[in-house]
Amino acid sequence: MTHDTFTGVFPAMTTPFHDDESIDHDTLRAHARRLEAAGVDGLVPVGTTGESATMSHDEHVEVVETVVDAVDDVPVIAGSGSNNTREALDLSERAADAGADGLLLISPYYNRPEPDGMEEHFRAVADAVDLPQIIYNVPSRTGRNIAVESAVALAEHENVVGYKAASGDLNRTNEVVERTRNENFAVLSGDDALTLPVVAQGGTGCISVAANVEPERVVALVGSALAGDLDRARELQYELGDLFRALFAESNPIPINEAMEMRGIHSATMRSPLCPLQPETRQRLRRVLEDLE
Repeated sequence: MTHDTFTGVFPAMTTPFHDDESIDHDTLRAHARRLEAAGVDGLVPVGTTGESATMSHDEHVEVVETVVDAVDDVPVIAGSGSNNTREALDLSERAADAGADGLLLISPYYNRPEPDGMEEHFRAVADAVDLPQIIYNVPSRTGRNIAVESAVALAEHENVVGYKAASGDLNRTNEVVERTRNENFAVLSGDDALTLPVVAQGGTGCISVAANVEPERVVALVGSALAGDLDRARELQYELGDLFRALFAESNPIPINEAMEMRGIHSATMRSPLCPLQPETRQRLRRVLEDLE
């Protein structure tokens, strides 16, 4: 796989749970197949949206195995990051053994490493696991940005072929695009609302929360933007704008799980400490989904 593989729409998959909070593998399998049939370009299980933070390592691997087994023609990019380098190595190696085609690695959270430590962390995984890897910048959750210099340096590693941009800072994302444009390196939006501007800057697509519930529309938006049809892309951006905002009105993945239940795709059951939406947010989300039908 090269960075060209990371072009298009990659849903950050939700994880369905039974009422007792055990993983609903049958529904997960159906969800993966539904997304593949909708035309997405790959799947990203056990990331933030998949509630990876509440799963055991064995559950991580089981989810990856289920998704790999479910789909035929799209790559599976497994979330396998951690704030503990040894743990990230273990998760990454096990994801590779489970059949993952690539890895998504969040930057170390809580520890707040300096740039040198962050680069060493990512290099340790890239050196040890021979799969294409996307580094993931989401400072609202980790407490630290991946420095642009670090992203540029890591892009030179043959296994580091992508960057998920979820800082909300288009200037930072644009600089990463500019400075890696001659490398085998993809820049993907991690914020649905910013996907169009990221692609317009030279990004290659998105790792999307909204694509769980509206895969066809998100695929059409990104496809239009990549093809240079900005009028159509803008039209779809405006159509989806209320959904993008509603899905982040409370902490992800609370709204998307409730949206999935509203659409009859899977239960909204989540693991503690996540809790149901506030009533007014739920009403807002329901109205937005009804308007899209």
